[in-house]
Amino acid sequence: MRAVVLVGGFGTRLRPLTNAVPKPMLPVGHRSILESVVEQLGRGGVTSVVLALGFKPEPFIAAFPDGTCAGIPLTYAVEPEPLDTAGAIRFAALAAGIDDTFVVVNGDVICDIDVGALAAFHRRHGGEGTLHLTAVENPSAFGVVVLDDDGRVQRFVEKPPPGTEASNLINAGTYVLEPSVIHRIPDGRKVSVEREVFPKMVEDRALFGMPTDDYWLDTGQPALYLQANLDLLDGVRRHDRCEAIAPGAVVDAGAQVRHSIVGSGAQIGAGSRVDDSVVLPGARIGEGAVVLRSAVAGSVGDGASIVDTVVGAEGSVSPGANLTGARVPDPSAQ
Repeated sequence: MRAVVLVGGFGTRLRPLTNAVPKPMLPVGHRSILESVVEQLGRGGVTSVVLALGFKPEPFIAAFPDGTCAGIPLTYAVEPEPLDTAGAIRFAALAAGIDDTFVVVNGDVICDIDVGALAAFHRRHGGEGTLHLTAVENPSAFGVVVLDDDGRVQRFVEKPPPGTEASNLINAGTYVLEPSVIHRIPDGRKVSVEREVFPKMVEDRALFGMPTDDYWLDTGQPALYLQANLDLLDGVRRHDRCEAIAPGAVVDAGAQVRHSIVGSGAQIGAGSRVDDSVVLPGARIGEGAVVLRSAVAGSVGDGASIVDTVVGAEGSVSPGANLTGARVPDPSAQ
């Protein structure tokens, strides 16, 4: 079984972490989001992956010079221009010569879904497509999916008012599709699979959904990206765990690091305190600095304090500064 992984987004909500690094290449634990996604696909029986690339393809190609990721062979489909989700699926599938049932996943969503079970559900129900669905506590903040008793998608409802929700299930971003879906997607323009293709499949009674209660997290916002990392320490994932401090990190004996991940090559200075945070590979935390609930890829100066803050790779917090809820550098000023 083959899979298309959509990795062409701009990662706007995670800036400045994504100024220089595409979102799927950001680390969760001590490896990239993409590696976690591909490994999960491999567990479910996927034997090869096509990366649907658009934005900054070079880091992906450079990261996997042997053409494999998590032991799975990769091919690359680089869009000549942004084609949106359905356009990207069509372009990648045709470029790779996909002509059988295949899987599509969003490259920035981390979940523990058994893709093999999703594919088996799809084959049993005989539709053109099957969506992985997950339940959420606040469905009015999402577009919800309504199923009939047979698991067929009846309709999509975009952000229903609180108290009116017909369902608490949302599209979790993993699909099993027949190759006939490729031919539903118009060529030569941007096409959204969620807004154009899936609703037409619903009209044709060709789309099904399989709800699960597996771990699921969209890493697209700083707080959720931070949670994805810390969840690996907390043992909430079915398969994945990680050590807090990577080999090659330099943590001074006088520093306090609690419930945090420190990447390879990072430096944590004497007398500093790092709590509930992610210090990315190569980042530097100065002496006596305080880092709380933050993600740091750049540097935090001596004696500085940051809370709920994101520091990009090119970002530098001045010595003695006090920041709360900041982004360094400020994306709005770029």
